[in-house]
Amino acid sequence: MDTMAISGPAAAARGRGGDTVLEAEHVEKTYPNGTHALNDTSVRIRRGEFVSLLGPSGCGKSTLLKMFAGLEAPSSGRIALYDGQDTAGPASGHRSMAMVFQEATLMPWARVDDNVRLPLDLAGVPRSDSLPRVREALEMVGLAQFARAYPRELSGGMQMRASIARALAVQPSILLMDEPFGALDEFTRNRLDSDLHRLWEQRGFTVVFVTHSIYEAVFLSGRVVVMAARPGRVIADVPIDAPAERDDGYRVSQPFIDNCRVLSEHLARANRGER
Repeated sequence: MDTMAISGPAAAARGRGGDTVLEAEHVEKTYPNGTHALNDTSVRIRRGEFVSLLGPSGCGKSTLLKMFAGLEAPSSGRIALYDGQDTAGPASGHRSMAMVFQEATLMPWARVDDNVRLPLDLAGVPRSDSLPRVREALEMVGLAQFARAYPRELSGGMQMRASIARALAVQPSILLMDEPFGALDEFTRNRLDSDLHRLWEQRGFTVVFVTHSIYEAVFLSGRVVVMAARPGRVIADVPIDAPAERDDGYRVSQPFIDNCRVLSEHLARANRGER
């Protein structure tokens, strides 16, 4: 689960929808090999939301996330950031976004705190400013006592925490996450889901989270955008009726079961080729 800091405009998060911070408008993506990854996709993300993009492999959810990050360009349509400015437009240098990838590609020769400080070093942040931010980020993910450990001394889950800390160190207002816990065992994944939701509640940043797990999407999200493949497209935008605080009890509650059933029905409809 690699991380990368991404520059964005320093303007306040006020888009055409009032508090919209990210928007895809009728986006399509066709790769040079002919793969039609996304078809007429429109999604709006509002400030402070936790939105999951849910769907099977090949539905274009990671492609859409990379477009939000400015790492992929749409073949047609528009990706807008904050007040409607295209992500491809000029940036002010304000670190407004960070992205967490699927793999924990930490530098094996560097200690954990040095790995977490990397994006700040690349941005030219003085050590006097970066060191307290690194300490705070490690404390947020529960790794303060492992600051001087090497990645090889950490479990897979702890390496993921270090990757998240690296993203949090840039103090993003938007956190983009591409299936960060998909390779972990269920126990570790559930624990990190709980910790991530707690961090989101405490820090108030906007999260766009890619997953193929219905259970994970329901536990984490305030809203789930359901996508289907062949070609990738949005088939449903589902608000999650759930308490603000999520705990293990929620995972076995009736609202959790009901929300999972609704999402399952949408995915089953997509698999049948229905719109």
